[in-house]
Amino acid sequence: MQATVQTLFDAVYLFSVIIIGVLMIQRSEGNRQFRLFGWMAVVLGVGDSFHLIPRALALCTTGLESYTVPLGLGKWITSITMTVFYVLLYYVWRQRYQIKGQRVLTASVYFLAGMRIVLCMMPQNQWLSAEAPLSWGIYRNIPFALLGLLVIVLFYHSAKEHGDRAFRWMWLTIVLSFGFYIPVVLWADTIPMIGMLMIPKTCAYVWTVLIGYFAMKKEWK
Repeated sequence: MQATVQTLFDAVYLFSVIIIGVLMIQRSEGNRQFRLFGWMAVVLGVGDSFHLIPRALALCTTGLESYTVPLGLGKWITSITMTVFYVLLYYVWRQRYQIKGQRVLTASVYFLAGMRIVLCMMPQNQWLSAEAPLSWGIYRNIPFALLGLLVIVLFYHSAKEHGDRAFRWMWLTIVLSFGFYIPVVLWADTIPMIGMLMIPKTCAYVWTVLIGYFAMKKEWK
């Protein structure tokens, strides 16, 4: 029962965010903000599919233990694409609020994203092993969390300053996604039920995508 519910949930999630992303790209009509948002949604969905599809196959067949390598490879790819997701979200922020300059801020975003990707590439992560070390799970998520925190602060202040009702909860969707994700990184290996927090984390990302989609429908006709 759990396998069926989780597989259906993941399928709906992947289909929804990818379709929304494609629609935003097609209907942006030259609006760079919404075109970027569309690509962001596609990167999110396609990246997550590398992990969620093998997971669904594992749950519906012989179990997670039999899919250690594809699950590890998918997790590695997802770690990279999620980093790209936040870099794109940073550029959505720049486009939406017409931010010019800010070279130090942009350099900080690229530095944190670069550090995250470099740490994800290190062989010590043991992505393809069933006994991947927790320590490296923490190391690679430090710059990722800092990147997320930076984007949270930017959207919170800009939406408040501009009275931007459409994006007023963007910061909260990111807070929730990290709030549900961090316990999974720290304790899912010892307390498997904590892994269920990935469901509300996924819902938070769907909320993020829907914010952009509904803003486009309202503002770009």
